Amino acid sequence: MSTNLQLLIGRVLLSIIFIVAGLGKLGGVAGTAGYMASMGIPLPNISVWLVIALEIFGGIAILLGFFTRYAAWALAAFCVVSGYLGHFQPEDQMQMTSFMKNLAMAGGYMALAVAGAGAFSIDARRA
Repeated sequence: MSTNLQLLIGRVLLSIIFIVAGLGKLGGVAGTAGYMASMGIPLPNISVWLVIALEIFGGIAILLGFFTRYAAWALAAFCVVSGYLGHFQPEDQMQMTSFMKNLAMAGGYMALAVAGAGAFSIDARRA
């Protein structure tokens, strides 16, 4: 299998979680904002829209290979921050599993940021 095909498959797999999550949040914005408020996130009614935009548009950017390196770094940082704020609870094994999942996804996004989107991407066509 070619490297470019592997990068495309990786982009598809890495993008799905955020596109689906962002679209899902659109169906429950108030609930998500309430959850963010309970975690102490400042300005939850504004922050929720920033999160939704990052998840949907960042996910689509990764999927299409559009400004891939920037989107990948942004999503890697988001994975670390949201993992820590939302899941870092050492006394709860399920939450710690979710925290570790976020760190693993951050690693995947960092690798993508370094490798780039590959030939099957908008970035390659723009170059």
